[in-house]
Amino acid sequence: MPELDFRAPRLFVDALLREGERIALERNQSNYLGNVLRLSAGESILVFNGRDGEWQAAIEGRKRPDSLSIIARTRPQDRLPDIAYVFAPLKHARLDYMVQKAVEMGAAKLQPVLTRFTQVSRVNSERMRANVIEAAEQCGILSLADVAEPMPLDRFLTQRQPERLLVFCDEAAETTSPLQALQNGLTAVSGIDILIGPEGGFAEEERALLLRQPRTLRLSLGPRILRADTAGVAALALVQAALGDWQGPG
Repeated sequence: MPELDFRAPRLFVDALLREGERIALERNQSNYLGNVLRLSAGESILVFNGRDGEWQAAIEGRKRPDSLSIIARTRPQDRLPDIAYVFAPLKHARLDYMVQKAVEMGAAKLQPVLTRFTQVSRVNSERMRANVIEAAEQCGILSLADVAEPMPLDRFLTQRQPERLLVFCDEAAETTSPLQALQNGLTAVSGIDILIGPEGGFAEEERALLLRQPRTLRLSLGPRILRADTAGVAALALVQAALGDWQGPG
């Protein structure tokens, strides 16, 4: 695995990346490089687009950074584990936190679902995408998680692929070792959906519907009730450790 450069600033650019390419900077990108990071022409940064790997780029511009010149690739493109983070939306800052941490933990898709006790019915998808990009920039991540539009829980369950493993985190489940439960003969060759419900928990009819789904693991996250954003981080860590890319090369 190529060594990560944690010191160089990283910037997401929605453009083709290849040696010799010149990319015009958007106004907010120019302001970020010039006024926030205090970088000027001739200095270099790392750029990525979620498709072509990571590249070294030189800043160009007279009075302020206005373009980038692509120099050489520093890391090839990777792939995220096939993990979808499915969650009942939260309000504002806590949703921002949830999205950022899901990206850091390696989720490949973010799917908001609306449940009976979901307190937030409207989700700002563009803000979610901005948080995905910011987290990827800051943490050396090359692949961007997809952001799906919200849908009712029952519709999600109807449309999801039945061969995928559904990890259903339920505060009402019997408290046993969640890591052992994930390791007990389960496979995830067709992907994993990790479902975190709302602060008020799942309604009984929703729990019954979930338990009828094929390839479902009802998982306890320990003896304490966790906030939804904390539960998401805990569940992603457990799944990555037991079935995901925390295990190292297979």
